[in-house]
Amino acid sequence: MITYALIALILGFSVYAFTDPKVMSKYLFSPYAIYHFKEHYRFLTHAFIHGDYIHLGFNLLALWGFGGELENVLLPLLYDDVKIGKLMYLILFTGGIYAASLTEYFRNRNNSSYASLGASGAISSIIFARILIYPKGTIGLFFIPLPGWFVGILLLGISYYLIRRKRNSTYTDTISHEAHFWGAIFGLLFVAVTKPAVISAFISQMF
Repeated sequence: MITYALIALILGFSVYAFTDPKVMSKYLFSPYAIYHFKEHYRFLTHAFIHGDYIHLGFNLLALWGFGGELENVLLPLLYDDVKIGKLMYLILFTGGIYAASLTEYFRNRNNSSYASLGASGAISSIIFARILIYPKGTIGLFFIPLPGWFVGILLLGISYYLIRRKRNSTYTDTISHEAHFWGAIFGLLFVAVTKPAVISAFISQMF
């Protein structure tokens, strides 16, 4: 199962990086290092390391909660084939990593102090792909069960607001809201482009 393999890889690599700061520094997302030193591997590797155990735990819990359903049920049904569904799942996860990083790469490629890490972009892609395919499926938000479509609108709105607030004021935090937002957009577009019929199905489920 791809989801369990990803969980094991992220868990193992993250814990290893916790014990060795040099590993953490070498593999995190640094637009400056990518642009000036051609360390392109950082686009991918940063998703497999995390800042601390809380960050790691939340991302692995989300990947386990949404990834298995998407990999084994929703995508095979959507693409009418188990193998194609699993392939699309892997592309969705990997593409989400890159899509979530691009805006910050161009914005910070000459900023040597900027760095980020974590699988949030890829996991946002998975969550929002699930929302598009099954919009009325329940998602627990702070332990409150809510319709997926409502959670999707709420999360996108909050992420966009926090991005704008960070850019237009002196307010700062350590969360990459851009990764959440663009990972989510990629998840929606990936499914809609590869399977356009999902759009009419989404409308049908909603109305």
